[in-house]
Amino acid sequence: MKSRIPLVSIFLALALLWPALAQASGTIPAGVKITVVTDQSVSSKTAKIGETVTGSVAHDVTVDGKVVIPKGAPVKLTVSSVQASGRLSTPAKLYLRLRSMTVGGKTYTIATSSAGRTLGGKGKRDAGFIGGGAAGGAVIGALAGGGKGAAIGAAAGAGAGTAGAAATGKKDIEFPAETRLAFTTRAAVTIN
Repeated sequence: MKSRIPLVSIFLALALLWPALAQASGTIPAGVKITVVTDQSVSSKTAKIGETVTGSVAHDVTVDGKVVIPKGAPVKLTVSSVQASGRLSTPAKLYLRLRSMTVGGKTYTIATSSAGRTLGGKGKRDAGFIGGGAAGGAVIGALAGGGKGAAIGAAAGAGAGTAGAAATGKKDIEFPAETRLAFTTRAAVTIN
């Protein structure tokens, strides 16, 4: 009976220490991909540079077969670049950067690439609206009043085309809650 007590004591001690021993630890080198799921929405229309967005790690991050950052670890992102869509030639853009994560109750600052997107330039599309309006106005003006009417119609058509481009061209970017974004570490970070 006496020999079982030390064995049970050792087993109980290991059972209590196991969570601390199994806790994630290690060094994440530069170049490791970390996928994050956002907890809230963010839009290029209202976001400000430096604004904080919360989220969580989407998949376990492993190094040498060992989990260093577990799935679900809370993270903080920051808006690193933002531009609301302009009416004519300014495309919307929205980029976030992974700023910190919490693992085992400790918060770690991390340097990563930005993730996000920029809408394609609208210059060609807008030029088509404006040029098409001018051409249409010139044809109508020429039919109605000859050369002078063509000039007046072209100017009126260009104005209408510009108004059409401005009215239809404003599109902002929105990342709704639960958007997945992938970041790449730029410097090593040690998780203890």
